[in-house]
Amino acid sequence: MAIDTSAESPIPVGEVSRLIGGWIDRLGAVWVEGQITQLSRRPGAGVVFLTLRDPSYDISLSVTCFRSVFDKVADVVSEGARVVVQAKPEWYAPRGQLSLRAAEIRPVGVGELLARLELLKRSLGAEGLFAADRKKPLPFLPQLIGLVCGRASAAERDVLENARLRWPAVRFEVRNVAVQGVHAVPQVVAAVRELDALPEVDVIVVARGGGSVEDLLPFSDEQLVRAVAACATPVVSAIGHEPDSPLLDLVADLRASTPTDAAKKIVPDVGEELSRIQQLRERALRAVGGFLDREEHGLASALARPCIQRPHRMVEERAEQVDALIERGRRTLGHLLDRADSELEHTRARVVALSPAATLRRGYAVLQHANGSVVRDPAEVAADERLRARVAEGEFTVRAAVGDPA
Repeated sequence: MAIDTSAESPIPVGEVSRLIGGWIDRLGAVWVEGQITQLSRRPGAGVVFLTLRDPSYDISLSVTCFRSVFDKVADVVSEGARVVVQAKPEWYAPRGQLSLRAAEIRPVGVGELLARLELLKRSLGAEGLFAADRKKPLPFLPQLIGLVCGRASAAERDVLENARLRWPAVRFEVRNVAVQGVHAVPQVVAAVRELDALPEVDVIVVARGGGSVEDLLPFSDEQLVRAVAACATPVVSAIGHEPDSPLLDLVADLRASTPTDAAKKIVPDVGEELSRIQQLRERALRAVGGFLDREEHGLASALARPCIQRPHRMVEERAEQVDALIERGRRTLGHLLDRADSELEHTRARVVALSPAATLRRGYAVLQHANGSVVRDPAEVAADERLRARVAEGEFTVRAAVGDPA
């Protein structure tokens, strides 16, 4: 509850501590899970002191218990073990210190850990963090590789040595962290985020050697899984050996069975690439050589053709055909002209035979009035009218006499 205080009417430190203790005393017992980081069992002492830590969030609480409570699990619990504790919060007023008074301690077994991991796996999988379409492809030849591993560890040595054997010019940005224990998760998460923030880092490798299920638990932590899922840089998981499968393997963009396998997958082998280049060169030379051979053969075949060897032969053959066609045309035209001339001559003879001049030569004459019109009826002629008579050899004038000639 709120307390009325001011600069003029403060309350003593002891009163504040007493009030805090009163609030905490009203809290009931709780079940708490964590990892034991410190364990103190003094000979002859009736109280055991522990430090219980949350490996995901770097938070610790002091725990005390009677020796009789701890002796029940002393054979299976040590520093680094995960336990579930039933405890009541207590406030130590003289020092202003919060602690937990444990009434029962239960070790977390491997089966229970695996069951919890399976539940977490299903939950994260349902969110789509393990989906294949989220995987980012690795660059063919990364210029700078980020490596998260234990200090002076075999995993670090395997990755560095094997990668440089495959590609001597490869460069690494190494972050040494705790890879097991209570400090592992926050340090690995911080290292991954730091490397992901560097634009020159092309791929990040998280590597660790083999170990027990408990040793590899940090790499199945939800906070680490989400941090890797949020990375913009491709992440390679190289944890443990082939049978080991922490959740980091599922969320990473590529899973390597061992740190050595990770080195083989992140950089190409310079010898293999040189051999591949040589094979491609030879293949290209064969292809170009085959193309040139085919073109040369085709050119030789073309040059061997008669039309290429004697290019005027085609013109000469066509010239003979043209001459023959011209001669044929002339003959045909001559025949047509002769036939037309004969037909014209016959037509002319018929025209001449039927012409008025031929009629006049037979003794006929044509009478015309002075205006040139032809006389066709005696009634058209007036008495004493002068008419013009046309005969075969010329014309003359006549006078018309109307009446009976007798």
